[in-house]
Amino acid sequence: MSETVTVSAKVPKDIYAELAIRVPEGERSSFVRDAIVEKLQKTPSPNKILELEQRIGHIEEDLSIIKKCLADLEFLTYERGKFNPHAFCVDKIDHAIVDYLIHHKGGTTPELAEALKVNRWLILNRLKRISRRSRKQLGRPIIEYSAREKAGKKKAWWIDEELMEKQ
Repeated sequence: MSETVTVSAKVPKDIYAELAIRVPEGERSSFVRDAIVEKLQKTPSPNKILELEQRIGHIEEDLSIIKKCLADLEFLTYERGKFNPHAFCVDKIDHAIVDYLIHHKGGTTPELAEALKVNRWLILNRLKRISRRSRKQLGRPIIEYSAREKAGKKKAWWIDEELMEKQ
């Protein structure tokens, strides 16, 4: 055993009384030491947890790359009834954005900001996040930006109608 260090701890009187009854006086120090060691062995170290989180992150990234490649090769198909555009929403604002785009088949950032009474920069960031999240999970985004004129709107965000038909 390595060098020992003295540790003092405050415990409630009833716990100390129980300790005094159950553990003989000469063995209390080793009993407390063993209890601490046992508890530390059951508690995962922060380094191990961080390592596991990083490994899971790498696995998720690799899986999203594989899904994207399969979608590009058209091996990964979007089955009927399996796609929900609201699955990529985090809160009410995201759901409202998706609802607006579904109802109007698309919209510009200022239109969305005016309709939802929210800052247009917030709308833009949310649209980008929904697009990124859907691209990561499906291999292609459900919401895309197009600068060209479509349905009388320029520089607008559009729901991928091909994915919407499969809903």
